[in-house]
Parts: sequence; C-alpha cells; structure tokens
Amino acid sequence: MGKQNVYTVAQVNSYIKNMFMQDFLLRSVFVKGEVSNCKYHSSGHIYFTLKDDKGTIACVMFAGNRAGLSFKMEEGQMVVVGGNIDVYERDGKYQLYAKQIVLDGAGLLYEKYERLKRELEEMGMFAPEYKQPIPKYIKTLGVVTAPTGAAVRDIINIATRRNPYIQIILYPAIVQGEQAAESIVNGIHALEHLGVDTMIVGRGGGSIEDLWAFNERIVAQAVFDCKIPVISAVGHETDTTIIDYVADLRAPTPSAAAELAVYDYKQLMERFSNYQDTLRLRMENQIKRKQNELSTYKLHLRYLSPMNQIQEKRTLCMDLEGKLEEAMKRKLTNKKHELALIVERMKGLSPLDKLSQGYAFVENSQGKVIHDVGQVKEKDLLQIYVKNGTILTEVKHVQIGEKYGKGNDS
Repeated sequence: MGKQNVYTVAQVNSYIKNMFMQDFLLRSVFVKGEVSNCKYHSSGHIYFTLKDDKGTIACVMFAGNRAGLSFKMEEGQMVVVGGNIDVYERDGKYQLYAKQIVLDGAGLLYEKYERLKRELEEMGMFAPEYKQPIPKYIKTLGVVTAPTGAAVRDIINIATRRNPYIQIILYPAIVQGEQAAESIVNGIHALEHLGVDTMIVGRGGGSIEDLWAFNERIVAQAVFDCKIPVISAVGHETDTTIIDYVADLRAPTPSAAAELAVYDYKQLMERFSNYQDTLRLRMENQIKRKQNELSTYKLHLRYLSPMNQIQEKRTLCMDLEGKLEEAMKRKLTNKKHELALIVERMKGLSPLDKLSQGYAFVENSQGKVIHDVGQVKEKDLLQIYVKNGTILTEVKHVQIGEKYGKGNDS
C-alpha cells in the first residue's frame, strides 16, 4: 500500500469535475423527471430534485437563469430540465445546473423548435429582403387549412363580408398528425400552381404538439419557396410557429389573416365616392376658372379688335377736338381781353381822340405828318385833319418861334 499514490479528497473531486467538464454530452443535456423538494431561496436561486421510479438527481437553477422558467414549479410536476451536469467539489456531489425548464410533453419539442429556428435564421430564411409584399386588391384567395373548424369559417366569413366578390379556393389539408406536414406542403404547391393572388396557411390554436406540423422543415421550405405571397395564421395571438417567421406576413389569428388579405369593399367604394366628389368639385372649380379666363380673354380681344380700336381712336379724337376747341375759345377770350386792354390804352394815344378834344394834325401832300415848321415852305399844299373832316390849304407864310395865334394867317 505504501507504493501506491494517495490523493486528497479535493484532488479526487477536482479530477471528477474535470471529467464532467470534458464530457460533451453533460455540457448540454435535457433531463425529464418529477419535481420534488422544490425550494425558492431568498437569493433567487431554486433548489429541487428530479426523480423517476429508478433514481433522483439534485438540481439548481441560479437566479441569473430564471428567464428560462415561465411557470411556478410545484411538487409533483413532470418537467424537462435543460442545462449541464457538474460536480460541486466541496461536497463531492454532482448536480444538474438548470438553464431552462419546461413542462413535460412540450419540452423536447420546444428544444427541437428552437434548434430549427436558429438553423433557418442562420440560413437567411427569416430575412426581410425575401418578404414579398401582400397585394392590396386581390381577386382570388387561397386557403390551406382544415376543411372544418373555426379557422376556415372565420376566414370565409370575414373575407366575404369584406369583399362579397372575392373568390376563395380552399385546399382541405390535414393540419395535425403524422401526415399533416406533407398535406400542408401539397396544399401550398397546389394553390401556387392555380395562381391565386394571396395565400393563407394556418389553423386554429392548440398546444405545441397540435401545432407541430407548422414547425416542420419541409413546411417552412415550401412557404419560403412559394412565389405567391403567404400569410401565416397559426393558432392564437400567443402561439408562434416556424412558418410565422418564414411567411411574407404573420397574422395573429385566422380572422386577422382574412382582414389583412382582403381589402374592405365598402371602404373602397367609400373612397371611390370621395374621390368622385373631390374630382367633380375640382373639375367644377377648374371649369369656373377657365370660364373666368375665357371672359377675360374675350374682353381683351374685344378691346384689341380693329373695330374697338377705331372706336377708341374716334372717341379720343373727339375728346381731343373738344379739348382743342375749348383751348382755342379760352385763347380767343384771353386775346380779346388783352385787345380790349390795348384798345383802352390806345385810346389815350389815338389822334381821333385828340381831334375830338379840339386838336388837329397836318400832313403834306406826300402823306407825312408835319410836326415841325421846318418841314414846310410857302405854297406847299397841306391837309389838316379835324374832328369832322379834312381841310386842304396852301402855306402862305412860315414863321418860326412865335406862339400860336400871334403870326400871320396861313
């Protein structure tokens, strides 16, 4: 015994722990069992035991992993716990460190669902650039669902209520069970071959087992490859399947899918009526504007016409003629006034006025006015103008310098 290696407890526990860590299976494992000794610690950790009829295993879920638990754990529940198995070195015990816990029945399917979802997402099948737009106005609606049940009734009722002229083509598919996935794929291919405008693929609500056909890879691939826009309508609002991510549009319920696929005919007619009223009003306003423009053009044309231009020129000439006549009258009146003033001033200078006062003026035979005695000589003939006539006389004698009336008579 002295020649053999001796290890401490801690060394053994550490060695075992390393073995657990190197085991790939134990790093991600799902364990199904019945819950017992479940305790919610004040720190937020959950301690419990999983058991079946042949054994037990200690489990712990740390507070940081509580997001992986969507229900309150209770004694006796059958659950599937996902996590890793590791050794707690201090006690030398191994236990299951839980990261997610689901009720049994859904657990394994849920893991399969998550795995396929991640795989298809990595392949790009959920990418928005592959989504086809849903036509706004359709004539034919394809439906892949069970021929009986609430889902097909809701789709037909709502679709025909929104548009009584819609043509609905139903492919009666199996939506639950082993043959469901293949039946759904056949329905998608059949309606795509018929060339419907839009397709609804779905069914009513249920458990994850009931809805599993819509989580199958072949169904997701058929939806992704379909050249017709596909609306998924599986279950109720809280149910989500793989084809919801692959489809061009996801509806929370079959009723909502019918509303998304079929445009409301009454609403469309109301819009057309509003458009018609708006168009008529705009046309009337446009006609009124054009009529006003036409009236304006008529006035302009009438104004610019030769007849109107001649009339305008005639009117202008008459106006100018009147103004000229008035100006001439005013000018004549002014000149008459000026002449009267001149006449009055001339009266003071007029010889006739002087003659009427007893004066006279003398002209020689050549008609020159005599205003100086040096202008005449004896025997010159002179004309003497007086107030009431003319006197012809002959000069007898000329005397210079003496006052009038003192010389010899002439």
